[in-house]
Amino acid sequence: MGSWVLRILLFLVCGISGYFVASDISPSFWVGLWGLLGGCLLAALTLFMEGELKKIPLRNLLGGFVGFVLGLLVANSISNVFLSNLFNHQEIALPLYALLYGIGGYIGLRIGLKKGEEVHIAGWKSLSKSAPSGASPKILDTSVIIDGRISDITETGFLEGPILIPRFVLSELQHIADSSDPVKRTRGKRGLEVLHHIQKQVDVDVKIVDTDYPPIREVDAKLIELAKELHGKIITNDFNLNKVAELQGIEVLNINELANSLKPVVLPGEEMNVKILREGKEMGQGVAYLDDGTMIVVDNGKRQIGKTIDVMVTSVLQTPAGRMIFARLKEEAPRERREYFYPLDSEF
Repeated sequence: MGSWVLRILLFLVCGISGYFVASDISPSFWVGLWGLLGGCLLAALTLFMEGELKKIPLRNLLGGFVGFVLGLLVANSISNVFLSNLFNHQEIALPLYALLYGIGGYIGLRIGLKKGEEVHIAGWKSLSKSAPSGASPKILDTSVIIDGRISDITETGFLEGPILIPRFVLSELQHIADSSDPVKRTRGKRGLEVLHHIQKQVDVDVKIVDTDYPPIREVDAKLIELAKELHGKIITNDFNLNKVAELQGIEVLNINELANSLKPVVLPGEEMNVKILREGKEMGQGVAYLDDGTMIVVDNGKRQIGKTIDVMVTSVLQTPAGRMIFARLKEEAPRERREYFYPLDSEF
C-alpha cells in the first residue's frame, strides 16, 4: 500500500512541477498542460527505470556507477587537453563536449557493468540484501521442488540455513502449472503445493529471492550465478545441472544421491524374496523391484513372471542415477557354485 502512495505522490510532484515550469516559459494554458503531461511522462519513466534497476544485482550497479564516473573523468581530461582552445566557440564546443561525454560515460558504464560480474568483494555476503547470515543458503531448483521429497527432508531438520526460492524458479513453476499439457500442469501444481507445505513448516526459514539475471535465459544458468553471488549450495536432482555446477565450483546437494546413500546395503550372496513383474532386456531375464524402487534383474527369471520367488544377489551396480541389483534364482545358485569350484578342486 505504501508503495502506491509514493508513486501517486511522484506523479503529483512531477506533474505540478512540469506545469509551473512550462507556465514560466509561456503563460498559455496549453503550454502548461504540455508541461503537466511532460512531468507525468517523466514520473512514468522513473518508475520504469526503478523496475529495471531492481533486476540488476547490486555489484553490477556499483560496477556500472564506478565505470560511468571514470568514463566522465576520462572525457573531461580529453576535453581539457585537446579541446581547450574551443572554449570561446560555444556553437562548436557544446556539441563536441556532449558527444565526448556521452561516449565516455556510455563506454565506462558498459565496461563497469561487465566487470561488476567478475569482481567478488570481500565480505560481499554481509552487504548483499538477499544474502542471509549463518549457515550457507540452500537454493532450490525447479526439478527438486516438483520431486517433492525436499519437503520431507526440510521437515526432519537435517538442512541448516535458509531455504532460498528464486523468483525466476517460481515463474517457471507457474508456467508449467499453466501448461496445456495435463502432465506438465499436474507437475507444476504439485511443485506449488510442495512450496506451500515447506513455507508452513515452523522451523524452516524460507525466503523468496528477487535477484534475476535478464541477460541469461536458462534457469539453470541463473541458479549457478545466484549460487556464486550468495556463496550458496544448489539442491537438485538434475544430473546435468549437478555436473555443470560442480565444474564451476558450486556445491550441490543431490537428492538422488542422498536417497541412494540411505538405501539398505545389499551384498553379493544375500538371499531375497521378490516378485518378478516383467521381462528384462536380455534374453531370459526377469525384473523385480524393492519397496524403495530399486530394480532387481534376475537371470532366467522370465519364466517366473507373476510369481514371488527366492533369489540370491550376485552383484550390485551403483550409479549417480540409482542402484541396480543383479541376482539369480536361488535354486540355481548351488549348481553355479559347483561349476565355479570344480576346476579348483581338480587341481588338488
